[in-house]
Amino acid sequence: MDTVLYAVCAASGWVAFAYMVRLQRRHPSRARRAICAGLGAFAAGITVAIPPVAVAIDEVSGLPNLAKIMAHAGALTISANAEIMLLHFALPPATAAVRARRWVWVTACAFVVMLGLFAVTLTYDEPVRLTVEYATDPVVTAYLLIFLLLGFFAYCVDITRLCWGFAKICGRPWLRRGLRITAVGAAFALLYSTNKIVYLVAYWAGYRPTGERQIAAVLVTIGALLITIGLTMPAWGPTLKIGQRWADFRSYRRLEPLWRDLVAALPELELDPALRRRFAALRDTDYALTRRVAEIRDGRLALRPYTDTGVTALAERFAAGAGLGATERQATVEAAHLACALRRHRAGLVAAVPQPADELHRPDGGYAGEVAWLTLVTDAYARSAVVARTLAAAISQPTAGDARR
Repeated sequence: MDTVLYAVCAASGWVAFAYMVRLQRRHPSRARRAICAGLGAFAAGITVAIPPVAVAIDEVSGLPNLAKIMAHAGALTISANAEIMLLHFALPPATAAVRARRWVWVTACAFVVMLGLFAVTLTYDEPVRLTVEYATDPVVTAYLLIFLLLGFFAYCVDITRLCWGFAKICGRPWLRRGLRITAVGAAFALLYSTNKIVYLVAYWAGYRPTGERQIAAVLVTIGALLITIGLTMPAWGPTLKIGQRWADFRSYRRLEPLWRDLVAALPELELDPALRRRFAALRDTDYALTRRVAEIRDGRLALRPYTDTGVTALAERFAAGAGLGATERQATVEAAHLACALRRHRAGLVAAVPQPADELHRPDGGYAGEVAWLTLVTDAYARSAVVARTLAAAISQPTAGDARR
């Protein structure tokens, strides 16, 4: 059974690795490079762990357990690279780089100690295996504890914590789903480690329980497949919903008039100028839309000192005359505030009485509701006669007490 399960893991690992390498060549990024390195190491490690392959490697090399330590190196590498990817997602670049280097050094030092313990076993008159069946040998126990406590407990606890925490605030649906699946996969890896440690304790206590290899194969297969799916899901997940991608792209384009004027007035809002390239958003529509929504909201907050409370009364009066419904009227008032605030920003006029922060509309429906609301605001900003009349009236009737920057 373990041969079949490990072969399934190896095949899925190589497929995922080939897919991510192809994607990295087209759209390189530090996080994706870490995923590629981790998936490559995992695929190679799980391949040499397939029992017939492991036996062949040991026989050809003449070194018992060589395949085992190669497989463990692969497991440590994918854990380290998954951790590095998540650190770069969750933390500022400088902080992430420092913590990533720390994890790399700890992992490298631990693996050097594991190699030393492996070398000690080669001096034995009777060969031992680096498995729980030989746990009563102190060298084997030390080797397994270092591998399990670092490669699974330390890494997987932190990976689960980072994945679950970042998923709560992530605006990209497929990344959020991938993070949660990765967290569940890491939890299965923790069960794998716990299973091994329980058997270690049992052997030291004088018991000889059976079935550890089968249990470990099932747990590692489930964990490895879930982590592989979770790490790659943000890349291939959006392709499963062509209709949703098209709807997101339409929303992205509909937000352009307001976004363009905000970025022109506040260039620091734009964090990814590459999206200005023609059709660039089609490559990752989910990311492009999330970026645009965030930049519009940041622009709205940056313009708050220029949003005059008097604009609300003007816009409400003109909206009532136009017979607008409640939602459309609210979106039009918001659009009028933005149009007038942009004019004030260009003129350097700070509002005498800025609109309070708690009056900024927060739509229901989470991220989808946010997108729908901002498209309504942008449509009104670009085409509403009410917004045009409010802007004209605000220009002709400046508010007393306006202060120039």
